[in-house]
Amino acid sequence: MWYLDKDILFLILEEINNDKKTLYSCLLVNRTWCVAAVPLLWRNPWDSYNFKSLLDVILSYLSEESRNILKNQGINNLIAETYQQPLFNYIDFLKYLDLNFLEKIISSFKIEESKQVIIKNEILKLFCNSNATFIHLSIPRNISNYQLHLITGAERCLSELEFLHCNVDQNVLKDLASICKSIKTLKVDIYYCADNSGIIKLIEVQKNLHDVGFIGIHYDSSQKKINDESFYKSLEESLIKHAGTIQYLKIDWIPITGFLSYLVNLSSLEICNGWNDINYFENLSSPNLKILNVNQVPPKILANLVKNTIGQLTEISISSVDNKMVIQVIYQNCSKLKYLHLSLANNNSLADSNLFILEIENLLVNCQCLKGLIINTCFAVFRWDQFFMILARSSPVSLFRFKFIFSGTVKLEDLKLFFDKWEDRNPMLLTINNLQCSKMQMEDLIKQYKVRGTIKKCSIDRNFIGYQNFDWA
Repeated sequence: MWYLDKDILFLILEEINNDKKTLYSCLLVNRTWCVAAVPLLWRNPWDSYNFKSLLDVILSYLSEESRNILKNQGINNLIAETYQQPLFNYIDFLKYLDLNFLEKIISSFKIEESKQVIIKNEILKLFCNSNATFIHLSIPRNISNYQLHLITGAERCLSELEFLHCNVDQNVLKDLASICKSIKTLKVDIYYCADNSGIIKLIEVQKNLHDVGFIGIHYDSSQKKINDESFYKSLEESLIKHAGTIQYLKIDWIPITGFLSYLVNLSSLEICNGWNDINYFENLSSPNLKILNVNQVPPKILANLVKNTIGQLTEISISSVDNKMVIQVIYQNCSKLKYLHLSLANNNSLADSNLFILEIENLLVNCQCLKGLIINTCFAVFRWDQFFMILARSSPVSLFRFKFIFSGTVKLEDLKLFFDKWEDRNPMLLTINNLQCSKMQMEDLIKQYKVRGTIKKCSIDRNFIGYQNFDWA
């Protein structure tokens, strides 16, 4: 019966595995709770802010041989003369291996670079010779310092890898391709690629590629920018081979082929570069696309893309909106829209601001499923007082999440009037950035409306954060 209770407890704690504060408190209940919580806490310890403590725990598991190698290299300041391994074998619990963070930890100590490499490789031997099986791997650009793929045990501990974020040379990618065939999420930084054979090989051998993202500009080994159509064409052709499984895609180049038309199950598309082919989306059908994130895409191209989703879009993020047609095409074709992020382009015309706000009112009236709205006007003239009045008057019942990134001075009386008009609606979740007025005054105002139940939660940041996605959770 004790084992049944332990198993049930573990399943319960798994449901809160992202809440580390609660998991830490579970350690103090009793040994049974402690045994159940420790593996969850050590799945991914790399977000720890105490670098030295984390490294001390890792180093305590080094073999006598590894410890002697470090001591022979004069690395004595990190290795205790007497040591005792912790009660649990924490290394075996690791599921996430973040070599970028390991790099950050080790580089935080004042040690010669050549000796840092030795420490890294001894730690990797420890990881690969443990009973750990990694499902998540992030590796830095200078992967050649690590020799990960050459370490005995790497094939076993990486064979079930599901997530890979890499920015590495092609030879290492080829070696990983021989080991990792179950990757579902692949994030690749394209910088400094001498060729594309490693990336292509890695993509082709995967069995269930689900989420793919490419960012960065293609450079050769001399760091010269390459506008190499063959490079991107090969990537697109390799993605076509996974047309049936890819659902999430992020690209940072103008498509060379019509590969998007093959991705029939695509539900999320992020475009991080301007496209100039107006006809590209004219005949493209994306009936399953629900999330669209675009940056610097001409209005006509965006209009074609939105229309061809056949009204299924639920989340849209658009930067550099400089045409009211963009808003029109959204509310005319996206009745199921739940979340909208608009970053308005630079303009100095009050008339343009008024036209945008009127179109936003039409959007609020036509998109009755809207739950969250972000307006970023850091580089635009914008009538916030008029906008707040329209929000209070025309927002659908479902809308209660807001993020405002202000330009210029926002009058507290305008915000106060907005909050007054919002009374008796769903309490809002509010985020405010780039605030020009006094933060103390703003906090006092927010506090009043929290007491009245108008605002449930509010985050205030005086710094401009730029064009970023909003966490709608």
